Amino acid sequence: MLTPAEVASMFRVDPKTVTRWAKAGKLSAIRTLGGHRRYRESEVRALLQGQIPQQRQGD
Repeated sequence: MLTPAEVASMFRVDPKTVTRWAKAGKLSAIRTLGGHRRYRESEVRALLQGQIPQQRQGD
């Protein structure tokens, strides 16, 4: 699991951008008990490599 800051550094964007992507359905987020978002490393790496579409359908 990756934090928003870790995902942001991989994409070279601000962590707030990663949060916006999650809200827009471009990236699925898992919430911790404390309410923080975490992202699946496999999904993030696939997105980096262009293997999954930018906009998720049905979310």
